[in-house]
Amino acid sequence: MPIRAVLFDLGNTLVSYYQPAQFMPLLRRSLDACLLTLGHSPLSHDARTALLHQALEMNQERADLAVWPLEERLRVLFSHYTPDAAMAERLCCAFLGPIFATARVSRDTLPVLRALKRRGVKTAIVSNTPWGSSGGAWRSELACYGLLDAVDAVVFCTDVGWRKPHPAPFRRALEILDVSTKEAVFVGDDPVWDVEGAKGAGLKPILLAGRAHQLNPAQVTVAASLPEVFARIEHWNSTANAGPQPALA
Repeated sequence: MPIRAVLFDLGNTLVSYYQPAQFMPLLRRSLDACLLTLGHSPLSHDARTALLHQALEMNQERADLAVWPLEERLRVLFSHYTPDAAMAERLCCAFLGPIFATARVSRDTLPVLRALKRRGVKTAIVSNTPWGSSGGAWRSELACYGLLDAVDAVVFCTDVGWRKPHPAPFRRALEILDVSTKEAVFVGDDPVWDVEGAKGAGLKPILLAGRAHQLNPAQVTVAASLPEVFARIEHWNSTANAGPQPALA
């Protein structure tokens, strides 16, 4: 059966954001941006450290994979404020600003998405968001790089209320694309969120292993790059449907 749709993770698959070693200074910048948005005077060293430690305690996800929204986390962190809806949105944008500033779109991302479209293969982005941040903010981020128009569907964890590896985000994307699990693959860089999540939803996973993984899941297709993903889709589809294949440009 030919592949009719390819679903992609976002972070470190199509776009690189911060690496683990950058997390602490990035979190500090995000908290400082929130304080500035609130008009708060600069914190003392001890108060700033206490706020950072509180934020670190909240840097975890719910065991049942339900989304813990960013708005709720910020209300806990800045509990002495009672922001209205407009201010809550500004706080979330302030928190995300330093994260968005680290974005580096892979040079292969748009060419591969365009090549799949020329081939008649549907595409989607299915992604978790940091700290349960809103899908609206991330769609605006995608639009900045031409990614929102480059795919046929976008599903973030906050759209369905569940984080990968929960099957809900994957299944919602397939529903939008009107494609069955047997006709789709999922491409991502994380062995749990992406590989196990895709398998749990009935999708064939492709592990993008441009970065070294200590352990690659057994019996999982591994691709070193996005062009290699495209080549594998071409090979599988050429086996199912003979015919001319477009070049990757």
